[in-house]
Amino acid sequence: MTQNDITRRRLLGVAGGAVAVGTVGGSTAAETGRSAIERPDGAVRTQDERYTDIYEETIDSVVLVNVFGGDEVPGGLGSGFVIDDGHVVTNDHVAGDASEVELQFRDEQWRSASVVGSDVHSDLAVLEVDDLPDAAVGLSFSDAEPTVGQEVLALGNPLGLDASISQGLVSGVDRSLPSPTGFSIPAAIQTDAPVNPGNSGGPLVSLESDVLGVVFAGAGQTIGFAISAALANRVVPALIDDGEYQHAYVGVSVLPVGPLVAEANDLEDPRGVLIVDVIPDSPADGVLEPADGVESIDGGPVPVGGDVIIAIGDREIPNQERLSSTLALETSPGETVDVEVVRDGERETVELTLEPRPDVDVP
Repeated sequence: MTQNDITRRRLLGVAGGAVAVGTVGGSTAAETGRSAIERPDGAVRTQDERYTDIYEETIDSVVLVNVFGGDEVPGGLGSGFVIDDGHVVTNDHVAGDASEVELQFRDEQWRSASVVGSDVHSDLAVLEVDDLPDAAVGLSFSDAEPTVGQEVLALGNPLGLDASISQGLVSGVDRSLPSPTGFSIPAAIQTDAPVNPGNSGGPLVSLESDVLGVVFAGAGQTIGFAISAALANRVVPALIDDGEYQHAYVGVSVLPVGPLVAEANDLEDPRGVLIVDVIPDSPADGVLEPADGVESIDGGPVPVGGDVIIAIGDREIPNQERLSSTLALETSPGETVDVEVVRDGERETVELTLEPRPDVDVP
């Protein structure tokens, strides 16, 4: 990025920040057409003012992450946010292979930061920075699960525009996102809050100013995604302490049990996941059984004969998304878990000891 690019971004950022948040000073709900909230003193507070309050509470903790390119490290821009008095969270794909990045705060102050930990499997990275600006206080990850229909705000630097905010709803939960490793990123949040290149790594916040997720990417004009606070709450502390995070690993390839798979395998209900392959020398090897045949249903081949996972511990596993999120959020390498399967038409429970995930394309 050239100095002219930086100057242009700053100028655009001023314009972007000016239109990103609007207030309706002194207007009533009837005059604005927006919902109103009654203050304790009886005065009417518009929804616009509520958004502005949240923006002002949080935006000084949101940063532009600038990765200056070199011979081996591609340059780029993204977002991040302060979580304590010395650390900033962003995406792994924003930090890339850089060891140091530059951060710009809303008040135009710059700080250098070092990458102290990153995890490609969750697409999270932690930056360490000395001497944060006084206004940049740590934002908190939410302990509450997001709910569909919940109102959210995305903060960051879309297209390099400073200090922007967009509003939307939680459109879906427990989504699976792609990662460069071939594994999926589980338990993700889907939102219709507009997010664009440059928003990645910024916070998706609730109306209580808690971080519900770390913006991952936008897939279209009305679809964006964020890595859940539940996953970040597990990964980020380990990145700070150890520089890495170990994900639990089973060592199977699976297929969702839909109606055709259920019919071919004489299952009562189309629920669970059918094991179609077991990786040699993995935790599942010798414990779980893969499909050993193929049956033609409606002219198409359907695997048959393998175990169908229907529960891990006390958690039902209705689909592949739940399998991934349960392993990611409720288990750890070295832990022995009870896996309930349907095998040869009968339910049984087997014990399986999880291992750290390798860099290969299996759950």
